[in-house]
Amino acid sequence: MTDTDTADVEATVNQTKLLAEAGSELVRVTVNNSEAAGAVPEIRKRLDDEGCRVPIIGDFHFIGHRLLRDHPDCARTLAKFRINPGNVGRGNRRDENFTSFIEVARDLNKPVRIGVNAGSLDQELLVEKMDANARRSQPLSGDEVEREALVESALRSRDEAVSIGLGEDRIIISCKVSRLSQMVAAYRELSRKTDAPLHLGLTEAGMGTKGVVATTAALSILLEAGIGDTIRSSLTPEPGGDRAREVRLCQEILQALGLRSFRPAVTACPGCGRTTSTFFRELAQDIQEHLDNRMSVWKQEFPGVSDMTVAVMGCVVNGPGESRAANVGISLPGTGEMPRAPVFVDGERAGFLQGESIADDFVSIVEEYVTTHYAYGVSESGAAPE
Repeated sequence: MTDTDTADVEATVNQTKLLAEAGSELVRVTVNNSEAAGAVPEIRKRLDDEGCRVPIIGDFHFIGHRLLRDHPDCARTLAKFRINPGNVGRGNRRDENFTSFIEVARDLNKPVRIGVNAGSLDQELLVEKMDANARRSQPLSGDEVEREALVESALRSRDEAVSIGLGEDRIIISCKVSRLSQMVAAYRELSRKTDAPLHLGLTEAGMGTKGVVATTAALSILLEAGIGDTIRSSLTPEPGGDRAREVRLCQEILQALGLRSFRPAVTACPGCGRTTSTFFRELAQDIQEHLDNRMSVWKQEFPGVSDMTVAVMGCVVNGPGESRAANVGISLPGTGEMPRAPVFVDGERAGFLQGESIADDFVSIVEEYVTTHYAYGVSESGAAPE
């Protein structure tokens, strides 16, 4: 999701392109006022003019029904709408606003993500659930009641949308919270109660290592169980930080689980007393950077290259075995070993490298492998990162 002021067309276009180039297959923008809604068609036009076809999703809160009504070009331009049923009003006003929003989506045949968040949960529903819980002979914990309310809010809203005329195949559901165990439990319950596509996310995951670890753990638990159709990592970037980092994290999670392939994977050992030289680490880094830089060309000319595996190992203990397991691998000499480095291609030893040109020679071998093995590729499938 972009973090620009959507009314700033140039900034939003630039960041959308950044996210798309990083691999985001859907980009969501905030539509929070008339200026933002009015900018959406121009944003789409400029992206199209620059060859960026990534679908744009509108994120609506509080007055989305009014913005869609007052800005029909915005409504027509967006590929999908997101609505949070917890902040579209209260009582009869809530029902009227929700109905107005869904009617626009229905008439334009637009998909809608019903995105429930713990931080903006429908308070009337939560109070109703809390009161009912207090009358139980064995009351549930507050977290359990909140989880029930999250799931029920999503499912009630889905049923309302269907009754208004939005097709069931046009509805995506999410229940985002910031606590990992509660988020996982909510999605497990949702997956038991609905066949609707689910958008996964640990909202407000946080900064740095904490955010990465929490997001990876939460998404991996669910994806490994076959739950989830689109995913988002809600990392808090450092001031001036790289917004595309969350896209790359989603890709790494999907690739580590074997669900999608986005770039060739490099296997490299962590180093130990046998690998006192830093050469294998430098080569591993150089190879990864080379692969990343070449992917913009390779993915067009050599579909399927993202499935390639490369091993850069540092000594004889695991080096030959891991190198044989990769498509292309090299086992560099560890401390006290012969200076020659065996190279393996698809499990077979293809020769030895030595001397100051090892890095360049190995890159050439990788390049040759790509051009001779990926002339024809296969399509990818699986959960899509947003």
